[in-house]
Amino acid sequence: MKFNFPSIGHQKKKDQVLSIDLGGRSTKAVLLQRAGNNFKLARYSIKDAPVYEKGFSSAMLAEHLRDVAQSLEPKTRQITLSIGANDSILRGIELPLLPVNQMRQMLRLNSKAYLQHDLSDHTFDCYIVPPDPKKRSENVKGSIQKFKVWAGGARSQLINDIQNAVKTAGFIPDEVALTIVGPVNAFEFAHPDIFTTKVIGLVDLGFKQTTINIVSKGNLLLSRVVEIGGDRLTSGLCESMGISYPEAEGIKVGMPSEVEAHLQPVVAPLGRELRASIDFFEHQHDQRVENVYISGGAAGSAYIREQLQAELMVNCETWNPARELAVDELPPAQVAELEHVASQLTVALGAASAAI
Repeated sequence: MKFNFPSIGHQKKKDQVLSIDLGGRSTKAVLLQRAGNNFKLARYSIKDAPVYEKGFSSAMLAEHLRDVAQSLEPKTRQITLSIGANDSILRGIELPLLPVNQMRQMLRLNSKAYLQHDLSDHTFDCYIVPPDPKKRSENVKGSIQKFKVWAGGARSQLINDIQNAVKTAGFIPDEVALTIVGPVNAFEFAHPDIFTTKVIGLVDLGFKQTTINIVSKGNLLLSRVVEIGGDRLTSGLCESMGISYPEAEGIKVGMPSEVEAHLQPVVAPLGRELRASIDFFEHQHDQRVENVYISGGAAGSAYIREQLQAELMVNCETWNPARELAVDELPPAQVAELEHVASQLTVALGAASAAI
């Protein structure tokens, strides 16, 4: 699912793709290098996000982007950026089949009718879901046929600030992607066979929020944000065990058995929220979710996965979003580390795969 907001986007064939995920706690970046008809993972980077402690400013973002990009040594000057659910919206709606630029204009001028909120200060893009020819019904005479559309949006001022920051950093703003759809694009790229034939849930454990997307045989049918993320899990350990935040963060993924009991009361509410989304989907679509694939920083904890599986009552497993990418150009240290950090690169790799 590609979101390419107006005034951003260069459609020439790319030899490199530089994709940066502006996370709440850390910034994740990947550099893909073309190799024939495929791409290699040339570099990646995970750095603390300055916006986490100091708040957003265009000048600070420009400095941060310059620092992140320099660590990857790109030849390209184009950057694809992913923005989080706090700064964006994603809604599934029905619209008449019109050119995308007209859909954008309709949403901007009449967002309250289509999105139930006044979002006149937002910039939108739309992804038209290809209709299923088997389910195409006869049009009622005189009616206008409508199509399922995923509408993505963000405040116009934020889009402008991002463009200015990228330019100040010495780069070219290429595309703005939505964090919430990153796992969808990444999973399609990494596991096309499962993506197109199964009914699956994709859960990404972010810093402030967790996202769940449910895909049925290649079609995104549900996308939701749960306001519980890795920060809540870490803070819960702090309070329960009387330890500092850095200490709790350090033991959360390794999870010695003696601290598991302290985490269970925090993980359980997240599991219930995710289960509610799955129940809603299964009731609405009369389909059963077969597997849930988990990504994000906390996905490395076997205990968290086990607890989520117990709450969701669906098999839960991690996956590698870089599995289809050759890594022979990666520095040896990054090759050795990739298995442990790949899950954190999911959103950046998802945006990169959509930008290819």
